[in-house]
Amino acid sequence: MALLIGQCRRPRWWIGRVYLDVMNRTHSGVTDWGLGRVSISPGATILDVGCGGGRTIQKLAEASGGRVCGVDYSAASVAAARRTNAAAIAAGRVEIVEGSVSRLPYPDASFDVVTAVETHYYWPNLGEDLREVRRVLEPGGQVVVIAEVYRRKKPASALFGPIMRLLGGRYVTADEHRAALMQAGFVEVAVHEDRRGWICATGRSPMSPSPAA
Repeated sequence: MALLIGQCRRPRWWIGRVYLDVMNRTHSGVTDWGLGRVSISPGATILDVGCGGGRTIQKLAEASGGRVCGVDYSAASVAAARRTNAAAIAAGRVEIVEGSVSRLPYPDASFDVVTAVETHYYWPNLGEDLREVRRVLEPGGQVVVIAEVYRRKKPASALFGPIMRLLGGRYVTADEHRAALMQAGFVEVAVHEDRRGWICATGRSPMSPSPAA
């Protein structure tokens, strides 16, 4: 049981590869819904944080035609994402590296868009890590945080609380998503909710420089 639970946070070994393949398929719907809440310009430079098996990177590369980077702290995830995007990597359009959201391996103002799909509830410090995301965004750049689990008022959502605690994940409300983005310095913050229990929080890096921490 502990082995299976651990794969949600940090896939490893052969079972991790199986889990990543499942995530690539089951997260596709919520990913498409969430990405529809941001505008991705042709040629945009994009970073996917917590890239998992790499399907989101593949979608982003197809949508933008620009350079797409992925980062994940799981070596198994990096390997799987590289396999999924092998052709785009060979063409020089995609780069996938091992690293942490708390210390992204990119210079300031490197990206037009940063995405995070089904990952932010595992981040070490949501507020500080969102500030790190803002650091690598161009002024006016967009962040989009997507998940199929968040804390709601509906009784059914109460079932996810114990599960998230077991996984070591952060179980936050829509208002807490909004507050975290605003406290990290993002503007034009919006939170979108779907009846299927999905959530998408978006924001922009301010055009005027402001402290990142």
